[in-house]
Amino acid sequence: MSAPATHTPSHEVDPVEAIVPMIPIVLPVVGGVLIFLLAFIAVSMA
Repeated sequence: MSAPATHTPSHEVDPVEAIVPMIPIVLPVVGGVLIFLLAFIAVSMA
């Protein structure tokens, strides 16, 4: 009888698919940081 083959995953973990569940948290945070950065630039130029 042959030995059972070790099962390897048929596909590697896609980095995009790993990030997709975090989008509802990351998107507002990045938006807030971007607005703060743009406001800081506008105040420093004024």
